[in-house]
Amino acid sequence: MHRMYLLPMMPVCLALLSCVVLAELSSTASSNSETGLEGVITISPTHGGPIKQGEPESKPLPNVAFAVKEGDRTVATFKTDEQGRFRIPLPPGHYNVAAADQGHKFGKYGPFPVEVVAGKMTQAHWDCDSGLR
Repeated sequence: MHRMYLLPMMPVCLALLSCVVLAELSSTASSNSETGLEGVITISPTHGGPIKQGEPESKPLPNVAFAVKEGDRTVATFKTDEQGRFRIPLPPGHYNVAAADQGHKFGKYGPFPVEVVAGKMTQAHWDCDSGLR
């Protein structure tokens, strides 16, 4: 008699199990999507005087600290790697990014405006002005 009641319940149990598995998969996928900013920062010109044919016009800006600001408030900082690359998680919003130390005599290292969108890493490629002419 018990088997007769269990048989109609089998499709219901399988449907519930499928819902649980799908819910788990979708929450894992959404938690894996990061929100933030990543990219590379270069500097140009690479030296004073004219750039000769075959010479690069810009090069990576290595090991420089940058501040991420929302209005007047600094919300994060990061440092570029040896190839001028960076990656930083940030909540969605509008930011300005500039060198943390603006005390250098020459050059301009931002601010660079950027809009970070939810659920994706916003890509940036910024070129700083070395001030060399």
